[in-house]
Amino acid sequence: MRLRIVIFLLCVIIVSIGTKALSKGSNNNLEVKNMNENTAYLTKEQGEFLLKVAREAIRQELFEGRLKRVPLEGLPEVFKKPGAAFVTLTKNGQLRGCIGHIIPKEPLIRSVEDNAIAAAFEDPRFYPLRKDEFEDIKIEVSVLTEPKPLKYKDVEDLLKKLRPGVDGVIIKKGFYTATFLPQVWEQLPNKEIFLSHLCMKAGLSPDEWKKGDLEVYTYQVQAFEED
Repeated sequence: MRLRIVIFLLCVIIVSIGTKALSKGSNNNLEVKNMNENTAYLTKEQGEFLLKVAREAIRQELFEGRLKRVPLEGLPEVFKKPGAAFVTLTKNGQLRGCIGHIIPKEPLIRSVEDNAIAAAFEDPRFYPLRKDEFEDIKIEVSVLTEPKPLKYKDVEDLLKKLRPGVDGVIIKKGFYTATFLPQVWEQLPNKEIFLSHLCMKAGLSPDEWKKGDLEVYTYQVQAFEED
């Protein structure tokens, strides 16, 4: 199943940013969407493990009322290094929750655990996930590269440098900020419309990007999705 995102219900940024056997959850056919311009650094098996970690974190919070964290001991180094991740939940093809970190501040495995719970229970646009919904949700984990400033001379240069389907985009102006993951290009392939919706998400005017004074950062993701 491809992730389908309702235009005005897109991912929220949370700025703060021996392994126990995981429960069975659902039987998944893993779909990997590698949007990282660099060589993928997570294997398919590692991505599948992160999906299981996300689902197990939600299951524990939902049915047991507390999270028992996956021990760091014995995990591959990539899971223990600081990493930034978004966790997206969909139900019947519609967004059900999406929370993430942009800047890596904790081990990647912790970012996935925390954001899985936040997406299920703390996304302010949705009521907390119910027990009867657990088997119906689909999970996607997006692992982000570190954002880099996108320098541009004017509006035309900005449009020229954006790469639909490749770059996630962060905009900042004063205290206003917002991001769209690269997956959002699937729903908003036009660069001008993409930027207008991103400005609105940040609480700015849709035409704010045309003034040429926004701070712009780009990043890429390696996305793993349940099927």
